[in-house]
Amino acid sequence: MKNISYMVDRILSMNILGIFDVANKVHKKTKRNRIILIIDIIWCGLRHMAGYVDYLIFEMYNLNEYQRSTVMTRGRNNAYVRELNNPKYNYMFESKKDFHTLYNDLVKREWLSLEDASFDDFEKFVNGKKDFFAKPNRGTCGHGIEKINVSDYEDIYTLWYHLHDRKCTLVEETIIQHPTLKHLHPHSINTIRFVTILHNNNVHIVSAYLRIGNNRIVDNFNSGGMVVPIDLKTGFIHDVAIDKAGNYYQHHPLTNTRIQGFQIPCWEESLELVTEAAKRVDQIRLVGWDVGISENGPLLVEANQYPGHDIYQLPLHTPKKIGMLPVFQEIIKLK
Repeated sequence: MKNISYMVDRILSMNILGIFDVANKVHKKTKRNRIILIIDIIWCGLRHMAGYVDYLIFEMYNLNEYQRSTVMTRGRNNAYVRELNNPKYNYMFESKKDFHTLYNDLVKREWLSLEDASFDDFEKFVNGKKDFFAKPNRGTCGHGIEKINVSDYEDIYTLWYHLHDRKCTLVEETIIQHPTLKHLHPHSINTIRFVTILHNNNVHIVSAYLRIGNNRIVDNFNSGGMVVPIDLKTGFIHDVAIDKAGNYYQHHPLTNTRIQGFQIPCWEESLELVTEAAKRVDQIRLVGWDVGISENGPLLVEANQYPGHDIYQLPLHTPKKIGMLPVFQEIIKLK
């Protein structure tokens, strides 16, 4: 009875309209029966803790049951976050001000929180700068980030009030990107998303992906950017990149720089940086780190105590159709 009650609760909590929408999209792509697809989406939700978005982006309709059991679905990802991360310490990663304070030596650039700063502090920060970046203190996926060109504003007072009105209260010195990555895409900092697990005082790097902007100031996959996996041992890129719309890129469409075959600069230093960062808060043991590489080497851009699972196992990058869950289980298997 307990299992039946659980299954009923899971079914009732599902977004029926979302399920229907995904079933229609898969039907148009595969010509499979909609009713069978709806049943299969619900089954994957019950059996594999997969949301309907998981079913679509991981193409679970093309996987057998064993392959499905290896996919790091939303529910499985949530379970690892609950097991490894103490929510009392989430603020260290949710608040950019707190994060920059804790990791100041690894952020490696000038920054200022307008929540605490006086106008004089802000004026000193702006002095001598042509531009800088402003961000909401809390936010994800690059939302609300602005590149501020100081000459666009009548005076410092106007800029001060603009940032407060926009709630962009964390201002940062512009990162001068490493020339190799700038050549790939110059309009954003093209960051490396590392995912680490701290277990038994050892840092395990689960995966690394290069996130590449596409004619925007942010590189986020959910904001128009593209992603491609990086070989953890060498920092070399063997695959082609993909964006959320499903477009493939062997070369960057804006710069024509080749992505497949790209070598990440300062790779060993980047691994050392993220390993050092992962040790610092042992109450948050599963983290997604965004690492930029400046002309002076790698630095932390930000981090997320709830690392998104959507870029782990995109079908293009998993030709053997085996997901990321076994990699997590090799490090720590949940009870």
